[in-house]
Amino acid sequence: MPETMHTLDLGPPDFVEGTARVVEVVGSTAWLEPEQTTSCGHCAASAACGAKGLGTIANRIAARRFALTDHPGLRVGERVVVGIRSDALVKAALTAYAIPLCTLFLGGGLAQWAWGQDGTTIVGAVTGLFLGLGAARLGAARLFAGGTSAPRFLRRAGPADCQPALK
Repeated sequence: MPETMHTLDLGPPDFVEGTARVVEVVGSTAWLEPEQTTSCGHCAASAACGAKGLGTIANRIAARRFALTDHPGLRVGERVVVGIRSDALVKAALTAYAIPLCTLFLGGGLAQWAWGQDGTTIVGAVTGLFLGLGAARLGAARLFAGGTSAPRFLRRAGPADCQPALK
């Protein structure tokens, strides 16, 4: 039998892609707004969806803007495809959700083990949750400072890229 060789894939990283529109260019920074896909806002829960944000429409739009510094001469109104490395997206999701959840259970479990009363277990769980939220905030700041979670310009959007939602 021939021996199989395992090779390490050193190709380009996988990206989670999305389309965005350039809304402002200031110096070397382009400000973009992500475009909604055709499915967003059309489900049964669209009226109560948290993805739409809080406040006025202007606040929601401004809150979704993000800066892109590595742009090749983008102009206002252009549609582009941006991407975030899939491994960075997994790290961000684990930071945001797994850390607070684990500390919540750890705090509640330790309080139950030490005192065995429901009230102290609840206090321990809530304390663990807040400690986990603080740790997640520090972890997110570390990911952001490292630049791995920042969106990257991939290409200008063409006809094959998804179209914005029609309202």
